[in-house]
Amino acid sequence: MKIKRFEFNMFPVNSYVLSDETNEAVIIDAGCYFPQDKQNLKQYIEDNNLTVKHLLNTHLHLDHVFGNAFVERTFGVKPEASEADEFLLARLEQQCRMFGFEPNEPTVALGTHLKGGDKVTFGNTTIDVIDVPGHSPGGLAYYIASEHCLFSGDSLFKGSIGRTDLEGGDFEALHNAVCTRLFTLPSETVVYPGHGEHTTIGFEKMNNPFFR
Repeated sequence: MKIKRFEFNMFPVNSYVLSDETNEAVIIDAGCYFPQDKQNLKQYIEDNNLTVKHLLNTHLHLDHVFGNAFVERTFGVKPEASEADEFLLARLEQQCRMFGFEPNEPTVALGTHLKGGDKVTFGNTTIDVIDVPGHSPGGLAYYIASEHCLFSGDSLFKGSIGRTDLEGGDFEALHNAVCTRLFTLPSETVVYPGHGEHTTIGFEKMNNPFFR
């Protein structure tokens, strides 16, 4: 499986395109805000002859959904995320203005509600959905056991965790979810977070100051 990471928008957020030998692909967290962000994503998918099968959101904070309308319009797939985060879509304009800018696209509705225990497939690859509430009420992580990798959104970072002071945040819920649902994965699992560089489950269990 091939993993392509983009850094999009002003925050910046990691957006990922996963593809396998069938040339089917999924996009995780389409954060493309600026015209060049959108062009870079589109160009990569076209250059590699990929067919986008899913748009997966780890959660629905503004920086992770800027590109949802563009992806739906361009590739014909609707965003998939937790129903528990859906209320955030109605607050997208408010979220943007809180940070001093206007929304770049209209908000688009979710096409599918995902929850822990669900499986998402593309090509020959299966993704397990894991509930990781706390940074937002409906935070999700996406685990591919065959590839030993996890897309953690804003739940777990290299040396840190997601902030819990935004609407619906809950530190205890996040801490518990990371300990019981992420740290139980194999230590060699590579963690691809919503911001910053990748890490591993083993490294975070040993070194992350929030879990000492």
